[in-house]
Parts: sequence; structure tokens; C-alpha cells
Amino acid sequence: MKIPHHLHSHKAILGATGLLILAVIGAVVLRSQGAAPPATLPAPAPVSVAAALEQRVTEWDEFSGRVEAIDRVEIRPQVSGQIVAVHFEEGQLVKQGDLLFTIDPRPFQAVLAGAEAGQSAAEAQLALAQTAVNRSRHLIENHSIAQSELDQDNANLLEADAALKAAQAAVLTAKLNLDYTAITAPISGRVSRAEITVGNLVGVGVTAPVLTTVVSVSPVYVEFDIDEQAFLSYSANGAAGNTGIDRIPVSMGLASEQGYPHQGHLKSIDNELDPTSGTIRVRAVFDNPDGALTPGLFARVRTGGSAAETAVLIDDKAVGTDQDKKYVLIVDHANKATYREVTLGPIVNGLRVVRSGLNQGERIVVDGLQRVRPNDVIAPVLVPMGGDQLASTTP
Repeated sequence: MKIPHHLHSHKAILGATGLLILAVIGAVVLRSQGAAPPATLPAPAPVSVAAALEQRVTEWDEFSGRVEAIDRVEIRPQVSGQIVAVHFEEGQLVKQGDLLFTIDPRPFQAVLAGAEAGQSAAEAQLALAQTAVNRSRHLIENHSIAQSELDQDNANLLEADAALKAAQAAVLTAKLNLDYTAITAPISGRVSRAEITVGNLVGVGVTAPVLTTVVSVSPVYVEFDIDEQAFLSYSANGAAGNTGIDRIPVSMGLASEQGYPHQGHLKSIDNELDPTSGTIRVRAVFDNPDGALTPGLFARVRTGGSAAETAVLIDDKAVGTDQDKKYVLIVDHANKATYREVTLGPIVNGLRVVRSGLNQGERIVVDGLQRVRPNDVIAPVLVPMGGDQLASTTP
């Protein structure tokens, strides 16, 4: 039986409509079952990336120390007596020989006068004994006296000479004691407060009181401890046995100062390492013309190698920590971040020295490290490594 043409068209319309209905029903069923259409991949995250630098730098080691005076003298009385004058202000700068205290000199002036009188008497006795000897020698030539008389006169002359020397020593002692009543500064420096004031009696000996102290001002010492590794490094650079230590640069800053503005030189390295702490004592010398480096102040000390060396430098914030390892994320030509373990050195002029694991020019993630995982593809944003932090790097 032959189907009319208009029935064929009606059947086709019904078939297309059925397929559309089935598609709609299927979509509704999928949505009711929680299925979502496939999602598109997110765009790579923009991340700051910089190329590792290579510069000639001097690597510095940092330590903590204290400022110490080169000379420190406790002023004590050398004669007993009453303090009658104090000639300085507390904290004053004094020069060697400046008068600090006066002990009542009158008793010592009297003793000196008596000693000088005794010396005059001894000189007269010596002159008399010498005259007697001369007369006896003349008489013995004429056989007018016995030899024993001449011998006795010679003995008297020797006794008179010894008495004169004793009198001279007594005068010298009296003069010294009188000089000791004027107590002067033995060194130039800054004087402390007067511990004993006017009117008080002072004595001498092991129990003698400290009247005040004087500390030298310029130059000053800064003493600090370095670790065994630094000591071996300095020794390798020719600073063994306190020879060649002038090759090692040293600078220092106080707690209130930025950086290390004071330049000095190493004075000495101790003769043995403390096995308990693994450190050795080092002493540096710094000029202190304005007296700002007061003994006892905390000092931040920086010491370095003898010459500049070539090193790879990166921003310290580009370094990640993986348990006991340090790493950076290398960005390859496909903009994929790759894990790379590195060995680090100290910070020099604001940038971290990389001893191994990274080459000059390799691109690394420097900002947003916490947002990137190894093997992630990123959108690198090139930035300079360290900016102007290397402006003061040793050439």
C-alpha cells in the first residue's frame, strides 16, 4: 500500500519532536541527579618572577659583642689623710696629669721639712768627717799619730756618708708622700663620680677605698665571640696566630644605629677555643673621637672575608622551607614551576647568597610562593631581583 507524501512529512516532524523531547528529559534527569556540565580550566595565576643575579660580594658574618675601654684605672690613695678638695665634675673628660683630689698636705710638708733638716745635719757631719780624715793623713805622713787614728777617722767618714744617704732617702720619701697628696689622672679619659667626698679620711693598703675610676675614650675595644666555622675561615684567609688579621674587614653598629657605620680593625684572636661553647674570643679596635662608644654598650659586629667573591644572589623571600631543606621554584620556558633544592649562604646587602643549586639568569618565583605548587603553570610577571639593594655591593 502506498503512503501519501503528506503523511511522510508528518512522520518526520513527529520524529524530530520526539528527539528534542528526549534531550530535554535527559537534561532534566541529569540536573536532578546533581551532574554538572564539564568546567573550563582556570587561567594561570600571575606570579612575580625574577632572574637570579651574579655579583662580586664580600660575605659578612654577624656577631654580638660589647664595647670595652682599652684602659681602665681605679684611683686609690697612696697616703693616708683627709680629702680637702675634689677637682672634677662627674663624667668629665680629663687629660693625663689633671688634678682629681687633694689630700691635706700639711702633715707631709712638716715631715719633708724635718727630713730636709736631717739631710743638712748629715751633710755637716760628712764634711766634718772628711776634714778629720784629711788632717789625719797629713799627720800620719809626719809620723805624728798612730795608724789606728787614721783608720778610725776613715770609719767615721764612711758612717757620715751612709748617714747622709739615709737622710737623702728620707727627703725623697717625704717628697713622694707630699706629691701623693695631689691625686692626678694617670691616663686621659672619662672620669666617674667621686666615691669619697671632701672631709672624709682615707687610708692606704689593701683596704684603701676607690676614690673614682677613669676609663680611656679613644680608641675602644669591641670584644665578641666567633664560632668555630668563622675561625677556620679566617685562618684559611691568613689570620692564624694573630698574623694577617688586618686583612679581615670589621664594622660595628650600636643598638640605636642602622647598619654598621663604624669601621675598625681586628686586634687579636684568643689563643684557644672554648670547647663548651665552640667559640673563640676576638677583639677589634675602633676609633671613638666623639666619645659616643661608651664602654659596656651592646654592639652588633660584622666581619667578612679578605676579598670579594662571585656569588649568585636572590631575594630571601623567594626561599621556601621543606622540613630541613631549602628550596626555590624554578620557572622554565613553558612557564612551569619546578621544585629545586638549594644551599644558602649569608645575606649580603639585602640579598641571600646561594652556594649551590641555582645558576645565574635562572628565573625563580620571588613573590607569592605560597600560592604556587610544583608543576603549576603560571603567568610570570618579570620584576628586578632586589631592585637597588645591590647599589652598595662591593665591586
